[in-house]
Amino acid sequence: MIAAGQFKARCLSLIDQVSQTHQVITITKRGKPVARLVPLEEEKPRRLYGSFAGHVVEEGDIVSPTGEAWEAERG
Repeated sequence: MIAAGQFKARCLSLIDQVSQTHQVITITKRGKPVARLVPLEEEKPRRLYGSFAGHVVEEGDIVSPTGEAWEAERG
């Protein structure tokens, strides 16, 4: 635990310490815990392959002609 005043004076070094040691620091004010400085868990990069599984709907053939005349084709 560290008092808020001491945390303010040593903030940057404490952030580095938490990042390296992965230990939580509890910050107190007038002897009562008010906040915690915790290390972030490193996010794993998402794999592109399979990331849309269950989100994409196949609508059928979108390349072949539909047989309908387009307005641009009507000369």
